Amino acid sequence: MIFFRFTFLVLALNFLTVYNRPAGVNLRNMESFIQAVQQVEDSNPGLSPLALVRALRRTAGHDDLMTIHFLGASHNLSDTEGLEGSILNATSFSFFDKAIHHIVTDNGEERGVVLAPDGTTVALAPLLLGIESGLKATMEGTEALGIFPLSLGRTLGLSFLSLQDIPPSMRLGPNGCWDNVEQPKVFKLSRPATLATDAVINGGMDGLLLGMHLSKLPASEQPLALSEILRGYYNFTLTEKQGIDAVTSYISPKRRQLSRQLLEPLDLHTEVMTTLTLVWKLEKTEWIAQDSGLGKAVQEGLNTFMHRYLDCPQIIPRCQWGAKASRDTPIPLSLPLKFLYVHHTYEPSVPCLSFSRCSRNMRSMQRFHQEDRGWNDIGYSFVVGSDGYVYEGRGWNHVGRHTRGHNALGYGVSIIGNYTATLPSRHAMDLLQNHLALCAVNGGGLTGNYTIQGHRQVVNYTSCPGDSLFSEIRSWEHFRG
Repeated sequence: MIFFRFTFLVLALNFLTVYNRPAGVNLRNMESFIQAVQQVEDSNPGLSPLALVRALRRTAGHDDLMTIHFLGASHNLSDTEGLEGSILNATSFSFFDKAIHHIVTDNGEERGVVLAPDGTTVALAPLLLGIESGLKATMEGTEALGIFPLSLGRTLGLSFLSLQDIPPSMRLGPNGCWDNVEQPKVFKLSRPATLATDAVINGGMDGLLLGMHLSKLPASEQPLALSEILRGYYNFTLTEKQGIDAVTSYISPKRRQLSRQLLEPLDLHTEVMTTLTLVWKLEKTEWIAQDSGLGKAVQEGLNTFMHRYLDCPQIIPRCQWGAKASRDTPIPLSLPLKFLYVHHTYEPSVPCLSFSRCSRNMRSMQRFHQEDRGWNDIGYSFVVGSDGYVYEGRGWNHVGRHTRGHNALGYGVSIIGNYTATLPSRHAMDLLQNHLALCAVNGGGLTGNYTIQGHRQVVNYTSCPGDSLFSEIRSWEHFRG
């Protein structure tokens, strides 16, 4: 017993020395996790990414029946042997188990999730299962099986099924916010969780995308180290010369666009039903087999999923970009609205290309609107960045302060930047024209025959949204002169 305690103390001291990087082992962000993974790789030269991701599954105890069915039991896989000294000892077990093991506590804290550099929150378990499935296919020369069921299908299906007594719109989600985006430690959900929280769906989409990509690598091309796979997807830098329009590789802000390209050709209803049938067979879950409303529940759930996570853009909530509270009680809108008013911010004049910059721009605009102009809150309903995301201003349900005399008649959406002489990125305009607007129509915020107008058309003292952007929106389908 004395020997065991001494050994445990040595391991603990070694672990703190190895993993106490500037990002901090207690911080729940993607970079801290990647740094820990890289330490394992550095201490095990030649370690394959498949062996490492299997060892992580073994550490987190994710050997359920469906995972074993597709990937095998991690304790029986020979390539995880010998890693105990660097990943499966008592101290590193605690680190990786807490990082990967997904739970929601009674007070609404979601664990097993990390904050990605792009400002979104990702559950690690479905991400790693998707990556492992893809690596297994390419490194062992087998068929790519299980990527969709393990990353998305099972969680979606069980969430649709377990919540049939509530409206379909409440069977997925919710999102939440971190206590601090600079040093994230606690992630709290905005309402009671389903099985498929936003973080789980983000992680599932990322696992699906990376798993499918890895499964298609040619035999001559060896996969990168796991840390490099993750960094390539999450840690990227956009520049004005090479904005998001020019990026052809997989990066996290494009998860919804890329997931749509993968999922639309599939018969998702059949895919999810097949996954649930496998769950029933493996786990002998008779209540699934006997549920006569299963097919209807799955279709309703998939309609909600497609609308919320593929049609709609990812919207960064107010609490995530650091908004101050409104200085007065927000006034509710009478929905649906008939107008969508397009703006540019003019100041800030430069497009924002990262979550940190866009968030600073949002805080700056709110401060200007509240302190200099004396408004209760930031004026816009939504703001579009050039980082691939939309930022929540007044939101879907409250009257903004964006288009004098017309604030209660429509949403005011601005794109960060000055577009007098140049256009926003194609991706930013697509988010506004084809995703935010469609999301509003399908969600009951806009009428189907809504009208798009530039700010200058209804307020005669402004050139907003800039000559170039105004010329562009004149060609959009719902524009009216």
